Amino acid sequence: MADRKPQGRVIAQNKKAWHDYFVDEKFEAGLELFGTEVKSLRQGAVNLKDSYCSFKNGEIFALGMHISPYEKGNLFNRDPLRPKKLLMHKREILRLSGKSAEKGFSVIPLSRYFVGSRVKLEIGLCRGKKLYDKREDMARASAKRDIERAYKGGSREF
Repeated sequence: MADRKPQGRVIAQNKKAWHDYFVDEKFEAGLELFGTEVKSLRQGAVNLKDSYCSFKNGEIFALGMHISPYEKGNLFNRDPLRPKKLLMHKREILRLSGKSAEKGFSVIPLSRYFVGSRVKLEIGLCRGKKLYDKREDMARASAKRDIERAYKGGSREF
């Protein structure tokens, strides 16, 4: 489902992705997880910072996504960095794989959230930012903060 805001409780966000990439499109994908991984997610023990998506045999996998082992899970715990299979429609997977094969495009996890009892992952079709793009975004954010600060402070120095 393209261009939807996460509807459930957000578990984790990949803020680095918004800093390093331009997000062209967003998609929602389900995750194939085991019980102890879901329990660990409910505690918020997840890191999306260096994660990305890869395609293999017509399926899509999230790699580099760290889910900390559940403390009480002992022998049922899985490898924290194992590839997690994403659940999407075949036509969406084919479209994403075709786009990611083009030069400059990547598929990056943006956020993870609960919708009811199900865990969803918002992934984005992204283009990498150059250094000057990052500087421009930081300058724009700084100017916006200054304007908000001046507006809240009551001074009218516009």
